[in-house]
Amino acid sequence: MRFENRHVLLTGGAGAMGRLIAADIRDQGGRVTVIDRNDPEDGGRFIPGDLSSPADLERLALRVATESWDVLINLAGIQHFGPLEAQHPDHLQATYMVNLVAPTRLIHAVLPTMKARGSGQIANVGSIFGSINFAHFATYSSSKAGLRALSQALRRELAGTGVGVTYVAPRAVRTPLNSATVNAYAALTGMAMDEPVAIARRIVQSIRGDRKDVYLGFPESLFVRLNGLAPGLIDGALRANDLKARALFAQ
Repeated sequence: MRFENRHVLLTGGAGAMGRLIAADIRDQGGRVTVIDRNDPEDGGRFIPGDLSSPADLERLALRVATESWDVLINLAGIQHFGPLEAQHPDHLQATYMVNLVAPTRLIHAVLPTMKARGSGQIANVGSIFGSINFAHFATYSSSKAGLRALSQALRRELAGTGVGVTYVAPRAVRTPLNSATVNAYAALTGMAMDEPVAIARRIVQSIRGDRKDVYLGFPESLFVRLNGLAPGLIDGALRANDLKARALFAQ
């Protein structure tokens, strides 16, 4: 898919990754509209909204449904790193709202016009953590696993309609989304973190190439396959780092 003169809707476009993705698509001639709580202040079209709020999500979906979109990129995401019982209930619910419910509702809103036109692209940005479900990332991993399943099911549902579905799963990226504790865990365990410029470029390339399932990073992309075949092997491989993480929260 070429981005020139395409109407692109991007959630989370005010964040570090979002600004890079929006700029890349605009450089290729695309017309990007950003949904975010914060104004990206890049001069582009901006629709303010809170994807963690059911009422505001419904308002956004109804507004989005009044326009015709060529591409929807569900990038917005939030995470909790720590024991599940330490996550505030409001943040727990917000995690599933932003990471899974909002993408589903926005897809629901844009699909009718895409299918009627016979063309379109849905791009869901997930995470390696959605396939290798890390300890202490329980809600983040499970919500991204849901996004991965949604992408696969929808791709099968839309076969032959002209609407494609791309799922891109980066490994950890060095952005402000990571808390100080996540950064401490990465340093303690040697967890690789990619630079956002490179990952943003790969996401845009994956969408432009109409790719299906894209897993970024090695050996994590290999672990995705192994976890699907023999999760017990990955349990053992991750155990030492899981114990290191547990020690962080015992301090």
